[in-house]
Amino acid sequence: MKATLASIAALLAVVMGRPASAGEIDWSKVDQAIGKKAADLPGGVHKYGLPRSDLGVTVDGVAIKPALALGSWVAFQPISGGAMFMGDLVLLDSEISPVMLKLIDGNIEITAIHNHLLRTSVPVFYMHVGGHGDPVKLGETLHAALALSKTPLGAPPPPAATPPPLDLDTAALDKTLGYKGTPNGGVYQFSIPRAEVISEAGMAIPASMGTAIAINFEPLGDGKAAVTGDFVLLGSEVTPILRALRQHGIEVTALHSHMIDDSPHLFFMHFWAHDDALRLAQSLRSALDLANVKRGS
Repeated sequence: MKATLASIAALLAVVMGRPASAGEIDWSKVDQAIGKKAADLPGGVHKYGLPRSDLGVTVDGVAIKPALALGSWVAFQPISGGAMFMGDLVLLDSEISPVMLKLIDGNIEITAIHNHLLRTSVPVFYMHVGGHGDPVKLGETLHAALALSKTPLGAPPPPAATPPPLDLDTAALDKTLGYKGTPNGGVYQFSIPRAEVISEAGMAIPASMGTAIAINFEPLGDGKAAVTGDFVLLGSEVTPILRALRQHGIEVTALHSHMIDDSPHLFFMHFWAHDDALRLAQSLRSALDLANVKRGS
């Protein structure tokens, strides 16, 4: 009987007694296996962005930028004996089965499959995945699986020398939400970590590996924006935050888990709205104040 990711990771933690150093892994070989260069993040996290720039998706007449809600990603973290990874793959309904079978053949775990948005013009789903072992072999399996979709795997076109400014009052959004956002691909993104230490199979999981609350604003002109993302919540927070969002006219589009053996166990609440950007920020702040997040980040 095959051991689960959770049991293997726990055994590695006990037997080996120390995490691997990021310097012990030749990340250039992992980059080559996946076909992308990654961003090096705090905590030794090596994260690959795989945006579905090939898709033309609209919701309620809004053209969805990849950075708003179509950003596949995988993130690696060194552990004893190799690396563990977690990720979220954006797939069309027709791509789910072939990608899944290839991942299963490579001993990669599927931890969730679900929607994030409603009324998408094409059927878009999100497959959460995880694994551990030789990061190069994991990268090769991920590449082979994603090659069965139309996920762009080549080098992205070079960015414009000076990206155009976002048509948003970002300072007002920062002040309202109490956090500093970051522009990315024509979208203004907030990543808000929870206050607790989140672990999977006994190993601490950094916020950059998918445990932070995500709030994304896409400007629509005239001070308006579309917002989406997900609140990362304890079970006790689900009902009050769902009520707060709905009371402020923000649609809750999905509620589910992303991980299997996480502690504390987390729920991910996805949302959608389009309206005056500052009004949306004020509404989201009312919900955010009900979550146990790190303040003043």
